[in-house]
Amino acid sequence: MSTKKLYRNPNQQMIAGVCTGLADYLGLDLSIVRLIFVLLFFFGGHGILLYVILWIMVPVQPPYIEGEFKDIQK
Repeated sequence: MSTKKLYRNPNQQMIAGVCTGLADYLGLDLSIVRLIFVLLFFFGGHGILLYVILWIMVPVQPPYIEGEFKDIQK
């Protein structure tokens, strides 16, 4: 049984990796997630607040997640 966890992705980040983590978790295109945050910012100003809260609460993706196999070349 595979459980999905939300992590910030430091590899593709622009600021903190929140959008990349959400895109991976939800299975959405990264551009769509970033567009949603921009629209939330312009229509009500909640985009920045939500982004900062997620930045604080969501952990950074570890280099190795238990249960996942990554092809490591030496």
